[in-house]
Amino acid sequence: MISSATRTDSPAEAEAAQAGEGVEAAQSAEPDQIFDDILAEASSPKNQARHVLLKRLADVVCLPESRINAFERAVTADLLVEMLRESALHDRMRVARRVSILSEIPNSLIRMLITDDADVARPLIEDCDSLSDADLHYCARFGNRHHHMLLATRKELPGVLCEYLIDSEDVPVIETLLKNPRARLSQPALEAAVAMSQTHPQLIPLIMKRAELRPSSAYVMFWWADADCRRQILTRFAVNREIMQDMASDVFAMMAAEKWQDPLARKALQFIERRQRNREALEKSPYTSLEAAIAEAARLGMTRHMAEEISYMSGIKPATGAKIMRDHGGEGLAVLCKATGLSKKALRALWKALRRPLRTPEGVMHPHLAEVLITYDILAVDRAQTVLRYWNWSLSSALTHVMLRAISSGEDVDLDSLSVPQRAAMLAFAQDLKG
Repeated sequence: MISSATRTDSPAEAEAAQAGEGVEAAQSAEPDQIFDDILAEASSPKNQARHVLLKRLADVVCLPESRINAFERAVTADLLVEMLRESALHDRMRVARRVSILSEIPNSLIRMLITDDADVARPLIEDCDSLSDADLHYCARFGNRHHHMLLATRKELPGVLCEYLIDSEDVPVIETLLKNPRARLSQPALEAAVAMSQTHPQLIPLIMKRAELRPSSAYVMFWWADADCRRQILTRFAVNREIMQDMASDVFAMMAAEKWQDPLARKALQFIERRQRNREALEKSPYTSLEAAIAEAARLGMTRHMAEEISYMSGIKPATGAKIMRDHGGEGLAVLCKATGLSKKALRALWKALRRPLRTPEGVMHPHLAEVLITYDILAVDRAQTVLRYWNWSLSSALTHVMLRAISSGEDVDLDSLSVPQRAAMLAFAQDLKG
């Protein structure tokens, strides 16, 4: 019997040894040291032959293109895969670390390793640059949540994979993904995360840090964000409309000549125009001004009729006004007052009309009102108008009667088929409409 410590001189093993030596000259010392450790760890001669063969097969797979063609590499990889299926975990881990540095890995070997135990898949998922988007998608489909966590940390994770991971609705995975600055979040992926943040508020600060966040998503997330995040949204995303106003300055005269008969152009121009208050509504109102209506509401208490009158005179639909007045935080009231040119005194009167506390039992200003007044101070009029008009546009222009009926009855609506303002309206107003 040949001793396991004695090297054989058979032609097959001599050729394999030469192949291994060629790889050792081409590769760094660290991967080979990994396989040298195997020999020291082998518990019996019968296992040592398997370890050596695994090392030699991995050596062949790792040979440069000048030493082996693609067909030979693929066949060797197939044999290596079959051995790895019955091999110990530490053997599979070492092979995975060895091949993760390659620029080209046979497909059968990749797919076996990246869906293996998380400790085996880790070096490939986290560090292997040669994995294709198809390989990563295969890992996401057939791996478990541990693989998803590893994928969420991968550099340059493509947008399609981000969508897949967010659609899994696994909150820890989504948190990890949002913390990864190298992940390329698509707009649908970000909108899905925004929708989830309504029931998982811990996602909101992470979403706020994403460079991909756009005003449409930020404006809708405003409704369930805390005071600090709301202030960030208003300062970061409340853009002005000067460029649009300059671009469309002559179009207003054209629309007037056409007697404003084009509803599509009319709605767009209503978003762009500088004037926020509705003069026609003021002429029809029983109140002499918007301020007078708010003062009356503060004196008598807000009624549905008063709320509708205030909404119309403010240039928004009653549904939008109701959403703002029911808002738990009250920062929406600051947006409404600043956009319509109302003073802080009018804001306090509106606060009182809605039966919100002005002062604490100790006699100091209520902290919620103080937060709202700070929000009022940091907003510019034009930027406040942009936010207010986007909210109004989303509800009044985007939600059709068909959608309203579907939401009210609890029917499912395909968000992918909706426009950006329609999706925003669905998220912002769905709970109100169901109620």
